Order: sequence, then structure tokens, then C-alpha cells
Amino acid sequence: MSQAATPAPRILVVGPSWVGDMVMAQSLFKTLKQRQPECRIGVVAPGWSQPILERMEEVDEVATLDVGHGEFGWGTRRALARRLRGRFDRAIVLPRSWKSALVPFLARIPRRTGFTGEQRYGVVNDRRRLDKAVLDQTVKRFVALGLAAEEAREGEFAVPRPRLRVDPDNLAELCQRLGLSARPAIGMMPGAEYGPAKQWLLGHFRELAGRLVAEGYEVRVLGGPKDLAAGEAIAEGLPWVHNLCGQTRLADAVDLLADCQQVVTNDSGLMHVAAAVETRVQALYGSSSPRYTPPLTDNAEIHYLALSCSPCFERRCPLGHTNCLVQLSPQRVLAAVLAASPTVIARR
Repeated sequence: MSQAATPAPRILVVGPSWVGDMVMAQSLFKTLKQRQPECRIGVVAPGWSQPILERMEEVDEVATLDVGHGEFGWGTRRALARRLRGRFDRAIVLPRSWKSALVPFLARIPRRTGFTGEQRYGVVNDRRRLDKAVLDQTVKRFVALGLAAEEAREGEFAVPRPRLRVDPDNLAELCQRLGLSARPAIGMMPGAEYGPAKQWLLGHFRELAGRLVAEGYEVRVLGGPKDLAAGEAIAEGLPWVHNLCGQTRLADAVDLLADCQQVVTNDSGLMHVAAAVETRVQALYGSSSPRYTPPLTDNAEIHYLALSCSPCFERRCPLGHTNCLVQLSPQRVLAAVLAASPTVIARR
């Protein structure tokens, strides 16, 4: 008598609530698929993140959970849990909050893995202690939750890099609709949701944009609706500089960044998107640390002054001067961009 085939594992991942973290979560999805190729992965995630998750071939389904930051959303979580009940064997909870573990608990998923935090006894029944010295990067913490506890504790495991699928047809439509040129493009991302202590000065971005145009580049300023004014401050009056903030969807940003020769970016979600489409990244760090959330690519240059007050991890500079960014000059970044250019650019 032949033995019945073992059913493919069904894994539900409760995803993070930030663009960059969601991109880094792909390293976990890749790890799960590498170790259990037949597994099916569902992701509980905010609706805004669906376009990013759709660009990850490892994700089989997305369960949308739209609750605001700080909102409990009991009814919404309970309704989603009812829809998921009986469909998954295991859950991995990436955020460390108590409420983030509620959906898999209410869905009665038998094994629920997560780090200790906010007294999550019961709602998480495979509780892991977070050793920040061993798991010193966000992406390592995500991957570790997909491993056996013993392997995760040792910290000697591979971290596959995120790679987002690019849609060339969408890119062609975007270039036509937005009036983009055939010049080689540099992307600029002046936003950082966390706060101004992570944001390079707009005057520095504008000066760099003008110098890049003189060198023959087109500059594309990318960001959400909140970044519209910042994009205008950079682009106003400069030829070949396009303020695209608020004009594109998140999926569009994936394709536009893949089309850029390089990007100049704060430590932000779009920095991780650019890294995940293998575009050259010039990464600017102020209050945060490139050791903790680096772009996950070899094709990057880090610009970090490592002042005595850095990194402070504050939203606003506690000393009031933001010298970690003020003293990071446009000339330094321009030299790095030009040094990394694959060809001499004809001025036109």
C-alpha cells in the first residue's frame, strides 16, 4: 500500500507596516520556499502593501488587514481571522506587538511563532527570545523566525536578498504618460516616514539635481503625496527634473526605480525597493544606522558621517542642528554618482 503524500505546509506570515520592512520580509519568504519548496505562503498585510507583495513570486496570497497605526481594530481582526480559520498550519508574526498576533490566534492556527514582547503569552505559543547582539539587523530577525529555534540562536544562517519583479509594459506606459526622456535617469527619494532626522536637506538634493542635469542626467523625484512639496522644492525651475511625488502608485515606483541608473536616497522604504530591483543605491544616513537597516545589495555606497552623536535613532535631532546630514555635502554624493557611472554621459 503506498504511503499518502504529506500535504504542503500552509504558512501565514503577519507582515510589518512599513514599506522597507515589507521588502525585507521577502528574505523570510525566500527562506521558507528554499527549505520547503511546496509550502504555500499567505501574508496578512495592510492594503497599501499588496502591490509590493504581488511583485514577490514567493507569496501565494495576501489577506488584507486595514487598521490605522495605533488602532486596535478588534472587529476587523476578528472578521479576518474567521475567514482564515482552518486554512493554515503555522503562523509567523513579524511585528512584536500583542495585537499583531491576534489574527492567527483567533484563526486557531496551531503553531504561532514570534519574538517575546508585550506579554504575548498564549497568543504566541512558539515564543522566541530576541538576542539583539546576534540578530543585529531587522532582516536577520525576520529570517530567524522562519528557522528552527536552535539554528536561529546561533545566528549563522544565510539571508537571501529581496528581488522584486519588474513590469516592462507598465514602465513603458509610465515613461510615455509622465513625459520622461531618454536621458539616463537618477532617482531621488527625499522622504523618510520616520521623521526629519533621517532626511537629507532639500537644498542639498536641489543642488545635486542641478549638477546632475549639467552632467547629462534626468532626475526623477519619487515619493508619496506627503512628499509633493519636497519634490517641488527640488524640481522647481530645473530642466530635466521631474517631480513625480504623489503621481505614481507603489508598483509604479518599482518599475521607475528599476529604470534608473542610480538613486540617491534617505534611509527609507523606497531605498529598499531600489535595492530589490538591483539599481545602484547612494544611501544617506543621519539619525539611523547603516548597520541596522542597510540596503540589501552589493550595489550600494553608504554615506554616513558617524559623528559622535550618531546614530541617535530620534525622529528629530535632539541637539537641534542635524549636523549628521547638514555636513554630508552634495559634492561628496555627486562624486560618488559620477564615479559609479558605467559610461561617460553626453551633455545635451
